[in-house]
Amino acid sequence: MGNAILKTDQLCKSFKSGTQEQQVLKNMDIEIYESDFTVIMGSSGAGKSTLLYALSGMDRPSSGSIKFFDAEIAGLNNDKLAIFRRQNCGFVFQQMFLLDNMSILDNILASGLLTGSDKKQIIANAKDLFTKVGLTETIWRKFPTQLSGGENQRAAIVRALINKPKVVFADEPTGALNSASGKAVLDVLTDVNDNGQSIIMVTHDLHSARRGNRILYIKDGVISGECNLGKYVSGDTTRHEKLRTFLSEMGW
Repeated sequence: MGNAILKTDQLCKSFKSGTQEQQVLKNMDIEIYESDFTVIMGSSGAGKSTLLYALSGMDRPSSGSIKFFDAEIAGLNNDKLAIFRRQNCGFVFQQMFLLDNMSILDNILASGLLTGSDKKQIIANAKDLFTKVGLTETIWRKFPTQLSGGENQRAAIVRALINKPKVVFADEPTGALNSASGKAVLDVLTDVNDNGQSIIMVTHDLHSARRGNRILYIKDGVISGECNLGKYVSGDTTRHEKLRTFLSEMGW
């Protein structure tokens, strides 16, 4: 277990609908460790994505503390939050959010240049990542509307990784993909994690979840259980059964 890269204290998040208020996250105390592949699971509406967005600075908590390497981020203003995300975070969503009027390569370069890095180095990094996700140079030059969902998702992963973020946040990254494309996405995330970057992934998919070494289960806005699987090894059937047993105990 490494150092805590993210730590929450009494984290709460509520949403108002008219006169009604729904508390989605309830006094949540968790630690996310450096170089871990942490998976967040739970039933629909349990608060999985809400927690992910709060941890990443994409959304503000209603109350409580979120520390990134002991630096408080929950109270940062919008400009400072944007800088925090740009310098430390990568995002992979089920919806790719690629810009349709730009080529795939230009989408990635636009993200990379936001950090002020050298353009030649960004291009070199992009080409290396494109190779890892199995996208050829012909595809780099195309626009998102010309590609399949799987190709766009792999391009979105390149964009998420281009600045070598300390943490990659993934929200159902394989949800809209076929099995082959989904496996390619998970292989890249596993490789990134093997090289020291932290992954926090929300998923409802058992095959995706078993890539993680630590599973956190949310129920009714609190962490109701944790399962430690150890480092992912392909073909380890005991891992799959251990995860299934844990989820069954959680009422999944």
